[in-house]
Amino acid sequence: MTKLHSVTQAKSQAKALRIALAAQGQPLTHAQALELIAHQNGSRDWNTLQARLSRSKQEPFTPNATVRGRYMSQPFTGRIVALAKVGKNTQISLQLDQPVDIVQFASFSNLRSHIRSVVGPDGRSPRKTSDGTPHLVIEIPSG
Repeated sequence: MTKLHSVTQAKSQAKALRIALAAQGQPLTHAQALELIAHQNGSRDWNTLQARLSRSKQEPFTPNATVRGRYMSQPFTGRIVALAKVGKNTQISLQLDQPVDIVQFASFSNLRSHIRSVVGPDGRSPRKTSDGTPHLVIEIPSG
């Protein structure tokens, strides 16, 4: 089981649980699924788990989230397909909606549709181009 970092993740797990049990002929209400997820994560009930997750520091990135930003100075939109913590940073793997050309020369191209990089909590990669621009910048929604 993965550790929950947000209420959204908990609700997603509850939905997946409901779907899986329904496929096995064991229907479950959404409220019942939320309660089961709460118990699985060491909470007395859903309200307790929700309060604990709401108080915890929210991670800036979550699996399957839609993101936008710039890679090698090229704008992109895509989806987070994998995450791994690397100290204070995050190794992130993105599947882009449309490939981006990372070469700035007219004579040839290098299209990328999948990106794997390390970014800090601010969404910027520590690695930079020769002009000081981060290789990857992911826009983090405020709120």
